[in-house]
Amino acid sequence: MHLPEGRRAGPSRMNILHYWRAMWGIIGRELWRFVTQRERFISALVRPLVWLFVFAAGFRATLGLAITPPYETYILYEVYITPGLCGMIQLFNGMQSSLSMVYDREMGSMRILMVCPLPRWFLLLSKLLAGTAVSILQVYVFLAIAWFYDIKAPWQGYLWVLPALMLAGLMLGALGLLLSSFIKQLENFAGVMNFVIFPMFFMSTALYPLWKLKESSALLYNLAKYDPFSQAIELIRFALYGQFNQPAFIYTLAAFIVFMTAAIIGYNPSKGMMSKKGGG
Repeated sequence: MHLPEGRRAGPSRMNILHYWRAMWGIIGRELWRFVTQRERFISALVRPLVWLFVFAAGFRATLGLAITPPYETYILYEVYITPGLCGMIQLFNGMQSSLSMVYDREMGSMRILMVCPLPRWFLLLSKLLAGTAVSILQVYVFLAIAWFYDIKAPWQGYLWVLPALMLAGLMLGALGLLLSSFIKQLENFAGVMNFVIFPMFFMSTALYPLWKLKESSALLYNLAKYDPFSQAIELIRFALYGQFNQPAFIYTLAAFIVFMTAAIIGYNPSKGMMSKKGGG
């Protein structure tokens, strides 16, 4: 029987519809968990707010900051670390997503999704987009609190920083996905925090500028300079003040591609760490 043209195009539309429903199902689930789990929301803000209100206040008088781009005048220390604390929120959110990924992979929804007909790279990308969306909401709430604390960027900067937050969130989330492919049990997550997350955060420009690090240690300066987290921080910092940091953008984008590719390979049952776990 000869089918009308519209009927023959149906399966293609259904495939696209399946992808669309799966992606928004994963994103919607993460957003719903974020809204309903108030403890998770509060804990995500407590950490950077403690650094902003306590740590920055203690170092304000001891750490002098010269005029460096994107700043056009002398600034207070809490103004300097605000972009770094935005990155901290996204970094720890990425690690929180990797922790939930380990749990969901073993006994939650991702265990079912991993055996569905949709490709794994698409499922991982959807999970990554969901985590990034949650981290961006957290960052904007933090920036709103900082605004009331008289830490204000140009109003256009709150719009210009959105693409920077998206790329930084994707890169850090991809790193979390990559790490989750190596974590076999939830108990191993503490080791990841100690040997990956904390060094990445403290050896970066989140808390102190590069020229300060260069004065104290050439090795620490080079480690911070090539730390992907540092580049993400500088991308956010410049965007928040209406400037585009091209080297930081290229570096962050390249790091995202590398981490995401490695995560996809890691979750490939025939090539990556998932096959070794299954075989073990």
